[in-house]
Amino acid sequence: MAETRPQAFVLPTNNNSKKRTEHDDMDGQDYAASAAKKSMFLPTAASAGWEDPAMALANARHEFGEHGGVNMSIEASATFTVMEPETLRKMFSGELGADRDFFIYSRHFNPTVLNLSRQMAALEGTEAAYCTSSGMSAISSVLLQLVSSGDHIVASRTLYGGTHALLTHFFPRACNITTTFVDINDLDMVRNAIEVGKTKVLYFEGMSNPTLTVANIPELSRIGHEKGVTVVVDNTFSPMVVSPVKLGADVVVHSISKFISGGADIIAGVVCGPASLVNSMMDLHQGSLMLLGPTMNAKVAFELSERIPHLGLRMKEHCNRALVYATRMKKMGLKVIYPGLEDHPQHELLKSMINKDYGYGGLLCVDMGTEERANRLMNLLQNYTQFGFMAVSLGYYETLMSCSGSSTSSEMSNEEKELAGISPGLVRMSIGYIGTLEQRWSQFEKALNRMQDSGLFGKK
Repeated sequence: MAETRPQAFVLPTNNNSKKRTEHDDMDGQDYAASAAKKSMFLPTAASAGWEDPAMALANARHEFGEHGGVNMSIEASATFTVMEPETLRKMFSGELGADRDFFIYSRHFNPTVLNLSRQMAALEGTEAAYCTSSGMSAISSVLLQLVSSGDHIVASRTLYGGTHALLTHFFPRACNITTTFVDINDLDMVRNAIEVGKTKVLYFEGMSNPTLTVANIPELSRIGHEKGVTVVVDNTFSPMVVSPVKLGADVVVHSISKFISGGADIIAGVVCGPASLVNSMMDLHQGSLMLLGPTMNAKVAFELSERIPHLGLRMKEHCNRALVYATRMKKMGLKVIYPGLEDHPQHELLKSMINKDYGYGGLLCVDMGTEERANRLMNLLQNYTQFGFMAVSLGYYETLMSCSGSSTSSEMSNEEKELAGISPGLVRMSIGYIGTLEQRWSQFEKALNRMQDSGLFGKK
């Protein structure tokens, strides 16, 4: 077989071009006695004084290609062979695993996907990570691992519509799991909603979709831990900007499809957290990831692993333009929501939590009051001045715009949207970086001037 066993910064040679036998891998040690308890994930920067996401990514293990390529090879195989028949039994019993480059089947572990998982663990400063086929699969899998029938979740009332629907409708019907939704900024309300012994998870978004409410991660984590619950944070809106585990959270989930991918061409997710949790999710008998099978394709993992090294640069430009545009929009009299503005209710809080030099996030909201005015603005921005595209999702190099109440939050009732602060005219903008900043700003001004001329801007 021509499978290599590359180590960090060691190019493969003819001497190790074949997988070593199970006997060779023991190196004379009684590995069988301890291997089943060993983490399947190599240590990351989390165990070596994690400080900054860019530094952690640079320090992460680098995988070279099979023939010495600077980029890793794509392991597209669904199944893997072994040199000795006894090895299969030991792999299924947990004595040998991915931590020693033994693979069974790509629904369990795949070398290419595992490498991306290491990168994501480094990015978030966690012991381990597991990449999935979508953001929703990551969210549902981690919650189903942590919460059982009859248990309870406390969650922010301002969440992505799909997550809100999962907690409000699917979990109670299919799993007998209930959720209490709270104002995540009302710490007493959060504390009082947690039922000791019954509540298993406190779940919220670090920066909420779509209202850009910033959660007090340190205080919420302290409350959660005092009450004995696991704190899970969706960090999709602020990769690199905020590091929830550094601030006290236990688990981080992402929709990788957004900023981390950056190309609006991939659907993917990830769970980042303690090795004990991720390993439990891969348990052959009770692991949610193992048994539900939200497997990431190795080719997708390779694509994403090539984009992560420049995520920091992209985030800085997303955030820089968002701050400039939000500041100028506010001066024009628009009702702008952006955590980087000093009048945002959680501006100082976010300022105290962000990683240095990455900004305040790449999204902003403009509240046009009514859906009619919101739609008129978006139509002009796309079809008259080409400022951006009317589309859901975020993190693309072009600016993406949507009226949240009738799109990504449409799963919520009118009452739920009102409680969450989602007005009918709220336009969410994911600010892109293609073109020059001034070129794009002139396109926005042109559209707004056209709207003023038509008499639609400024009416209440």
